[in-house]
Parts: sequence; C-alpha cells; structure tokens
Amino acid sequence: MTYTTQLQNGNELNRLYEDDRPVHEWYRFVLSFPPHLVRHYVEKFGLAKSQLVLDPFCGTGTTLVEAKKLGIKSVGVEANAMAQFAASVKTDWDIEPDKLAEFGRDIAKEVNENSHENVHGGESSKIGVSVYKGPLRAFDAEQSRLVIKNSISPLPLHKVLTLLTAIRQHDAADLRNHAKLALARQTVKDISNLRFGPEIGVGKLKVDAPVLEPWLNALGLMVHDLREFHASSVTPATAFRADARDMGRHLSPRSIDAVITSPPYPNEKDYSRTTRLESVLLGFMSSREDLRRQKRQFIRSNTRGVYKADDDHRWDEDIPRIQALADSIEERRLELGKTSGFEKQYAKVVRLYFGGMARHLSDLRALLRPGAKLAYVVGDQASYFRIMIRTASFWRKWQNDWVTKCWALSCSAHGFRPPQKSAFEKKSCFFSGMAEVLTWQEQIAIPG
Repeated sequence: MTYTTQLQNGNELNRLYEDDRPVHEWYRFVLSFPPHLVRHYVEKFGLAKSQLVLDPFCGTGTTLVEAKKLGIKSVGVEANAMAQFAASVKTDWDIEPDKLAEFGRDIAKEVNENSHENVHGGESSKIGVSVYKGPLRAFDAEQSRLVIKNSISPLPLHKVLTLLTAIRQHDAADLRNHAKLALARQTVKDISNLRFGPEIGVGKLKVDAPVLEPWLNALGLMVHDLREFHASSVTPATAFRADARDMGRHLSPRSIDAVITSPPYPNEKDYSRTTRLESVLLGFMSSREDLRRQKRQFIRSNTRGVYKADDDHRWDEDIPRIQALADSIEERRLELGKTSGFEKQYAKVVRLYFGGMARHLSDLRALLRPGAKLAYVVGDQASYFRIMIRTASFWRKWQNDWVTKCWALSCSAHGFRPPQKSAFEKKSCFFSGMAEVLTWQEQIAIPG
C-alpha cells in the first residue's frame, strides 16, 4: 500500500489517517497511537521481512497490525485482557470474508425471529420500552459493580446480551471472535451511554438504541478489509496476555530485532476503566478479584492501581532524579494541604512507575538481538499538582544511573560512554519530540 504523509507546520499529524482505517478501525483503544508512527520507525530502522518486531505494551495491536500489513513478523504483550483479545482478532486474517458475511446474516435472522428486532429499520415498535413485557437480560450484581454506573441502559443491554448469546451458540467457532469484537466496538461506540473526552464518562442516557444494524455494519467493515488483506494472513503476528515486566516466559532469548511501543505514562488515567464495559460484556472480568488480578499486571501509572505489596520502587530507589521528583510532589501536597488517600499516593506512584519501567527494560534485555533498535513513544505529564513529569527527558538522563541497576545507556549527546559496559547506544533523539530511539549493542560485561 502507498500512504500520503499529512503534515502540519512541517510535522506529521498525530492522528489516524483515512488510509490507515482498514483493520485498525475494527476496534481502537481511545489512547492508541497512530499507525503512521509505526511505519516511520519500520522505515527508519530498515526492518526486513525476516526480522521480528516486539510491542511490549501492544494495546489493541497498532504495531502488530501495521507490521503485518508491511509483511513483517511481530509479537505483542498486553496485560489488559480486552485489549489483548482485540489485538489477536485484528491480526487474524485467516478466515474467509464470505463466511463471515454469511455468519452475520444467520445471526441477524435468528435474533430477528426471536426478539422481533428490525435489522434494517432501527428498532421495531414491538420492543419499545413501554411495550416490551418480557424479562430483560442484565449483568449480575457483581458485574454491575464493575462497570461505570449508567454505562448502558437496560433495554439496549438486554439486546446486546441476546445478540452475544446467539454469537456464542453459533456452530462456526472460528468466526465467533470477530463477531464478538464487532459487538464490543459497536456497544461502546453507538449503543452505550459512554462518551470519551480527556476521561471516559457517561453522556445522555439512551432509553433504547439499535443493536443489530450497528453490529452488522461493523461486521461488514471486517468483511471488506479481509477481502483486501486475506492474502497477507501468512505473516505471523501474535499477542500474548502478559505482564511487560515478565515477558521471558513467552518470548525466546535474543529473538527481537526491534521494539516499537507506546508505554503508559504516569498520570491519573485508569487504563482498565476505558475498556471496562466490553471487558465485562465479553467475560474477561466478572468480579473485583478479576479486576485486581488484571491491574497487578499493569505498570503502576495511577493511584487506582497501587497495592500494598508493590515493590517496583526498589528498582529506582538509588536514582537521585526519580527520588527528587517524587519528593517534590510530596512536598507540594503538604504545601497545598491535600489529604485524600489518592493524593497521598502520588509520590509513591511516580516511584513505582519508573521502577516498573526499569524492571521492564531489565526483562527486555535478554530478548534482544545485538543491533536491535528500540522506539518508545512517551509524553510529558503534569497530573500530580501540576508538577511536570518529563518522561521523555528522563530516558535521556537516567542512563548513567542505570549502569548498576539493570544496564548502561550510552549517550553521546551528553558525552557519557562507560567503557566495556554499554548495553545501548543512542542513535537519534526524538520523533516529534516524543520518542527515544536506542540501539542494543552486544552485552560485554555488566556486573550484577
């Protein structure tokens, strides 16, 4: 495929291009980074089709999908079960498009006959809220406590659950996941009451909403894209559900040629809330313990994901810059007289976040081939009492601090190159001021 670069003031736009919508649009995490950024690094790194790309925070699969489109092998790691499911489905192009279209027609016919929902004309008056008399399907009490209140109204939820049951009971097991992902997409996008701005929230409540027609439209989108990309299904792409700090159990040593990723940032965004409704709907979580189990696999980036037993802070406890940043946040809290439980955790989150990233990078070391190239897309934040956390800048400045903690980063721009201890060599700085590019060198002798 050919793509047209879109610029503003000389910089490439940070948004989804129209040409990029195929497959990526099947389901997109609200915080996804744009596919053209992946292409930029694939080209910059000169990656060949024989090489393997890793995204250790793969989300819904932006890097994996784009690599597959380019014919480059890829693997991803993601702790959020719903996002990992989406990434797996979006990289499964083996199914026959016509069979998926037929699947949709079969399901629509069955659901129409059983629930009297009109596929093509919106909602039949037979199931209007004032007329429908049958029992409504609903989440159980535990599931209801997991989702944001009023995420979806009772009648639309009933129809979504009815459709989901029909999908699960269909004989074509190989097509169910695509159908479920299409339903998850449309439930959040068109059927629920959710809205997305800087944070996820609840908008105007919908007493009723079409379900079958939006789902069929989403399935039709998949069918259209599969007709274009079905021939490219031979390129391997795999998404594992795992902790980015413990990837070795899934990936082979010295197997990765490049890393292209956008990790979480230290802020108050609870990444599990963004996918909560569809996670409960598709059964990826049904209890508080399920939610806690998932959050424990996340890099600690917000106060809602901190647990008493967390100890990632030990990975950065002797890095002065991190400690100074955390101390300044705590000092600001005391100065402002902030006493809430969440606010008291801000400094701790910063230590846990950077320690968790150090732990991730330490785990990554054994997976990289000599000469592997890394691109981490990160951004600055000021979520904690307006104290700026310059995450990207820290990637440059930590390098000396991490020699004895996990490995060395050599930085010619700062004149630092520890002899015979360099694990990384800085090759270029930032793409649009955001992403650090590093190259892994053969490990020589790093103590401990």
